[in-house]
Amino acid sequence: MSWLVGVIPHLKALHLAMLLLWCAGLFALPLMLARHDPAVGQSDYTRMRQATHFAYTLCVTPAAVIAIASGTLLIFLREVFVTWMFAKLVAVALLVGFHVWVGYAVVAVAETRGVPKTPKRLVGATVVLVALIVVILTLVLAKPELGEIPMPAWLTEPRGQPLPFDVPRR
Repeated sequence: MSWLVGVIPHLKALHLAMLLLWCAGLFALPLMLARHDPAVGQSDYTRMRQATHFAYTLCVTPAAVIAIASGTLLIFLREVFVTWMFAKLVAVALLVGFHVWVGYAVVAVAETRGVPKTPKRLVGATVVLVALIVVILTLVLAKPELGEIPMPAWLTEPRGQPLPFDVPRR
């Protein structure tokens, strides 16, 4: 088990690198979509659509999957089962939702006949993305003491049977 201690810094580096690539792609893709203009000529328009599609499918999405997988592994290796981490996971889930929205826009631009409908609210989308990234960074770097998440009693107590796993205590 001591070899895991040596793996954690490399896993963190992988996690951070993939997060940087993922977030940079989420900034770049809406800007690329805004540049989709059929008036530039069919060959340039086709090249821009293909670049957007390949950036999303071959770069940004794999980076997101690796970032989430390595982050999940880090949670279990470091046993970080605290409230701020659960709040961070909610923010990451919202970031995944933003990722899905960008993917939907990429598909809509690629498959729409005639003049494609590019996202009109790029400023709003950028504000949402920046807010999500700031929330995630604040939670990770500050590790605020958020107290316990209020839960109904039926979720926190066994119902006449023992829990099927050991609950970590800190």
